[in-house]
Amino acid sequence: MNTPSHGSKVARKDIPAVFQWKIQDIYATQEEWEKACTALKELIAELETCKGSLKDAGILLQALQLRDRMSQEIDKIYAYARLQQDADNGDVNAQALSGKAEGILAAFYNAVSFIDSEVTSLPKEQLEQLKNDPLFSDYSFYLEDLERMREHILPGEQEAILAQSQLATGTGALAFRALVSADMEFPVIKDRNGNDAIVSEGCYMLNMSSDDRVLRKNSFFGLMNTYHHYRNTLAATLTGTCRSRYFYARVRGYQNSMEASLAEENIPVSLYNGLIQTIHAHLKPLHEYITLKKETLGYDEFHPYDLYVPLSQEGEKSFSCTFAEACETVKNALQPLGQAYIEALQKGMTDGWIDIYENKGKRSGAYSWGVYGVHPYVLLNFQPRYNSISTLAHELGHSLHSYFSSQAQPYAKSDYSIFCAEVASTTNENLLLEYALARADKTQKIFLLNQFLEAVRTTVYRQVQFAEFEKFIHDKITMGESLQAEELEKYWLESNRTYYGPDLTVDKELGSEWSRIPHFHTPFYVYKYATGYSAATAFSEAILNESADKHRTVPPSNAGSGNPLNPCQSVSAVEKYLKFLHAGGSDYSLNLLKEAGVDLNSPQPVQVTLEKFARKLKELKELL
Repeated sequence: MNTPSHGSKVARKDIPAVFQWKIQDIYATQEEWEKACTALKELIAELETCKGSLKDAGILLQALQLRDRMSQEIDKIYAYARLQQDADNGDVNAQALSGKAEGILAAFYNAVSFIDSEVTSLPKEQLEQLKNDPLFSDYSFYLEDLERMREHILPGEQEAILAQSQLATGTGALAFRALVSADMEFPVIKDRNGNDAIVSEGCYMLNMSSDDRVLRKNSFFGLMNTYHHYRNTLAATLTGTCRSRYFYARVRGYQNSMEASLAEENIPVSLYNGLIQTIHAHLKPLHEYITLKKETLGYDEFHPYDLYVPLSQEGEKSFSCTFAEACETVKNALQPLGQAYIEALQKGMTDGWIDIYENKGKRSGAYSWGVYGVHPYVLLNFQPRYNSISTLAHELGHSLHSYFSSQAQPYAKSDYSIFCAEVASTTNENLLLEYALARADKTQKIFLLNQFLEAVRTTVYRQVQFAEFEKFIHDKITMGESLQAEELEKYWLESNRTYYGPDLTVDKELGSEWSRIPHFHTPFYVYKYATGYSAATAFSEAILNESADKHRTVPPSNAGSGNPLNPCQSVSAVEKYLKFLHAGGSDYSLNLLKEAGVDLNSPQPVQVTLEKFARKLKELKELL
């Protein structure tokens, strides 16, 4: 297929249908969508008749099955509307559909809210009986999880009060977003030629990767000084968010916010603390990487505004390709995953799953959206460069996780957790990287190795640095203190000295960086980036080592040392990995990963990632 005209000025209607995703696979027409909306409202009324009667096993089963039917339908209703809006935000009809879908979604959540509370009020013996009843096999894990959380779920009236309180207690996060997105004004800055340039959250990272050091420096000081100006307000909004989370934790019987947050996915506090300890034990390679960047770029001092500069601007250009060529590259890179995976991958590439090119009004970036009973959808804005090839592999990793899960699991067990969400996507990225490295020239290798090292720096080291900061601020709230901007700035500067080592010149302005991180208003989330990336690295290393041993398709120099998943190899690494993809949400995340060979309760998966970082750093040093 020829590449069509595309871009921010090309109308959606001018992009040929063959390059667009097939929304009609969800509903053939908008009339069918309207009928589904009407039918769902009728199902909501039907569910209402079950309220107060879930002590009866027959009625409980009816209610759970009805909730599943409704949930599947609202998934489709919402996806049909939002996918169209994301493809063209200027489409007035799509905006109207999305508004209606959001209203129906709210009604659905309100309608099913009584179920969990009523189920947890059942006697423990009855719940045990239901878990072992073949009629409830689809809901065995759901019932087990509710039983685990029973002591932290309050009586119905109290749960209703807590639900209503969310609007009142969410002001900290709302105030942060309003200040940063609407009220904060950033200065006009200069580039190296003396031209005016802009700095804002929208263009900051683009500026930080520019080869114009004057632009980078002025962007850094302009952004950080603006945040510093509001530092007391930003410390107050963060205090509000942390106190709100602590309130809900204590009301539900948890010791602190960390314990409550991790309990949602049954993650032990020891894993969180162990992750921080493992990173601290492996900071030396990160320090060496900073030294290498400083020396390679030829700077007398290496500042925070130099962190994101690539060591090679040339390698990216050499990966220019069409979308069809990108698909071939991804398929070839993922061959170690076996024929069944490749066949599903081909289906995703050719059967209307992907919306490929940019058009006017299309949402930026990329994502994968699974629709149970239909197929996943992938939004891209494809450009002829390596990052787009990697994004294609990444999003199709998500999609095939959703696809295999929906093929193997009933709806109630199909939705994998956020903790596992980035594993499949990052495994694909790692397999693609090794495939590309094995075929790259020197310039390309420098680019690819830099890409990998930056990915580990930002996804593992930096996110654990964030996680450690969260532990610090929430411990202060637990002790009854507030967060003071000056103290937070001092902590942040010292944290950066620890993580990045003596070759980073820690400008005092960096102390304001904590105040611009939106994730801190969604507490204890960022550590999942590091664990997900580490699990994916362990999977990909094992798969490649196994493939190298059997077929010698990957040069031994890329293979690493041993199989981190399965030293005995009685069951292949690929088989274990595919079983994980098919498992969906049928068990707790840590159990699913451990069964597949990745035990995140041990430091090994993170160590595998950091050892690979050190190995790739050595390779890069030899090339430069």
